[in-house]
Amino acid sequence: MIVNRVGSVTTRTATGRTRLSPEQRREQLLGLGVMLLSTRSLEELSIDLLSEEAGISRGLLYHYFGNKHAFHEAVVRRAADDLIAQTAPPPGGEPLERLLVSMTAYVDYVDTNYQGYLSLVRGAAGGNETLRRIYDEARSALTDRIFTEDAQGMLISDTAETRLVVRGWAAYAEELVLSWRADPDGVTREALLAMLTASLPALVAATS
Repeated sequence: MIVNRVGSVTTRTATGRTRLSPEQRREQLLGLGVMLLSTRSLEELSIDLLSEEAGISRGLLYHYFGNKHAFHEAVVRRAADDLIAQTAPPPGGEPLERLLVSMTAYVDYVDTNYQGYLSLVRGAAGGNETLRRIYDEARSALTDRIFTEDAQGMLISDTAETRLVVRGWAAYAEELVLSWRADPDGVTREALLAMLTASLPALVAATS
């Protein structure tokens, strides 16, 4: 790997060298940061660690991200975007089937990215304003799409009461999945998913 004075990078491949633009290199580093975050808390995700894993200098990382806080914010935002994309329900099918697909993807995401997701939740709850903002934006994206015509198709009327119910259900679902991931205590993945998918329609029905 060769780094020039303006921060562009050349990587070696089996067939020669590929020069990455600054934008491409930053995207590559963000992807690596998200991968590392899946098995580490945010506090453990340091510039030094990414520098070592990427095989580049700390100075180059500061060139792309400015400082440690900006680096953490960029990585967490990318991870939140990945969560939203990976849990998007399919465009067709029965409403409960679409909900099951979406919640299955959510459980898989939390299971695979447990440490990073847990640090986001704890950081947001602990008063970190940046993490709180990213967390709230991701939570809103996950719940608001339930009311869109082309999303879950749950046929939930968009009222103040149902939005309150959906927000409460989202908090319940998150706590349920995190607790299960930390200690399944004999609860199967299938049983967990059944609880998640059955609870939303039941809560909404209670408001009618």
